[in-house]
Amino acid sequence: MVGAQAVDIVHVTQAFRSGGRDLPVLDDVTLSVGAGEFVALIGPSGSGKSTLIRLLAGLDRPLFGAVHVGGERVSGPHPSRALVFQDPTLLPWRTVRGNVAIGPQARGLPARDARHRVDESLELVGLADFADVWPAQLSGGMAQRAALARALVNDPSVLLLDEPLGKLDALTRRSLQQELHRLWRNRGFTAVLITHDVSEALVLADRVVVLSPRPARIQEVIEVGLDHPRDQSAGAFIALREHILGLLDEFAPA
Repeated sequence: MVGAQAVDIVHVTQAFRSGGRDLPVLDDVTLSVGAGEFVALIGPSGSGKSTLIRLLAGLDRPLFGAVHVGGERVSGPHPSRALVFQDPTLLPWRTVRGNVAIGPQARGLPARDARHRVDESLELVGLADFADVWPAQLSGGMAQRAALARALVNDPSVLLLDEPLGKLDALTRRSLQQELHRLWRNRGFTAVLITHDVSEALVLADRVVVLSPRPARIQEVIEVGLDHPRDQSAGAFIALREHILGLLDEFAPA
């Protein structure tokens, strides 16, 4: 599945202005992600993971270095890169269908083509029967499925996931992990996931990238190398989890 590089982050340094001084966030980060690969980013809170995702999405630009997606330098948002946040951020005055239709409408697709894409996307995430429901009527898991449908409707080559399952209960989270894996396998997009859950990273990702505390550097890149579906009780899985937890423990305050 993995071929050419879909994502190239090259010597990226980022800082923000705060209180009249520069606050360093990322420090000389270099990472390549292959086309069709699933990579998870994990690290201490505030280590710059979301900043890195925003750079990939084109919402911010790096202070130094460059970000390339599909061989093109990222200079702003693009439909080929879709971002899913921790909160579904659905517009309450639009139905599920209306929320998913935002992308096709913004691109100016003809109404018939837009409706076909929306119906297909809702079918993908199991929400075809809830197309005309309002966001307030959805459970947390269903709302996040709607957010996924909204991200997938433009058939992105890169899906950026900023802790999309972080606020869900354990059973719903497990179900959506399986759903996310199925969508990734079937659609073939490149995925970059932020998570604080080491087991989640190991369940989903081909590689797990461990970031240091801010200003973030890449501490280690772990090749998971386990067949799907992954058994969390298996010795190899537990060993990988303990290794990553050990790295994160090194960053904990004394």
